[in-house]
Amino acid sequence: MATVISNFSTAFRLPCQIPSSRRFIFKALRPNSNYVLAAKLRASSATIIDIEPIEVENEVGTDKNILACPICYDQLVWNGNPGLSVFSAPRSSLQCNTCKKQYRGNETHIDLTAASGTKEYAESKPVSVELFRTPLVSFLYERGWRQSFLFGGFPGLEKEFELAKDFLKPVLGGNIVDASCGSGLFSRLFARSGLFSLVVALDFSENMLNQCYEFITQEAGFPEENMILVRADICRLPFVSSSIDAVHAGAALHCWPSPSTAVAEISRVLRPGGVFVATTYILDGPFTLVPFRRLLRQNIMQLSGSRIFLSERELKDLCMACGLEGFKCVRNGLFVMISATKPS
Repeated sequence: MATVISNFSTAFRLPCQIPSSRRFIFKALRPNSNYVLAAKLRASSATIIDIEPIEVENEVGTDKNILACPICYDQLVWNGNPGLSVFSAPRSSLQCNTCKKQYRGNETHIDLTAASGTKEYAESKPVSVELFRTPLVSFLYERGWRQSFLFGGFPGLEKEFELAKDFLKPVLGGNIVDASCGSGLFSRLFARSGLFSLVVALDFSENMLNQCYEFITQEAGFPEENMILVRADICRLPFVSSSIDAVHAGAALHCWPSPSTAVAEISRVLRPGGVFVATTYILDGPFTLVPFRRLLRQNIMQLSGSRIFLSERELKDLCMACGLEGFKCVRNGLFVMISATKPS
């Protein structure tokens, strides 16, 4: 069962009406523990988040040599010194010793898609993916687009970050992939928090990654040495199997063309004990009264390529089918945050 953090009416409050108290949804931190300390975070020009000490429950790996060929899944070899930082990685190149393919960075990120480097070949994705590749949506994402999610029950950046952080406690100190990161709203928070040894901001949209890079250059004192920007397909993740401590996917699960393929890939790359955390929405409650709800969902999915989830059981079934266990979720109106773990 989900933990209900607010009643359904909260989902339709205006942004100024969303409660500001953390007691609205969060547990208190336990005293007398070992903590990772972090400073204030600047999510954007208008958002400041205070990061409190967080208990580190387990030792996790900190190996940064995690990138793999999206064709062979063999570990990539850096040509020259490893460039695991925001500004050095885009100027680096990597090679797969199996298929001999080389992957090169551009001005903002490393392209680790299977079609990387092609000159004539091109392919398009469903509307739900291509929309976020446009310069306009990439520009607007943190300038009103993401903020509009408040009307659907998303509790806001600070509370979403606190929720995710609570689920991620067992893997603090390890690496994290922010999958379908968009313009890097949460990627930058993870990097600034100091809670992870490496943050990988991953998205299929070149323009979203460009926007993320731009925001980073505008933030004074950003810890660029512990973060890289990677272009990749969520259904073909460029990471060595069992090399990732955590995967976060904020407001993305419903946009993936094949959630089962994507979650199976996430399960593959997670280390035993690794944690998957994601947010999406569920059309249940009064929406169960909509006639032919499943038929309508099927038609929408065929037209847009996006997924509409109708129940918590559906999300749990998805995670369990892809080899994850310990499913948990919290709700706020239509909003849901889920968590599942790779078996140890």
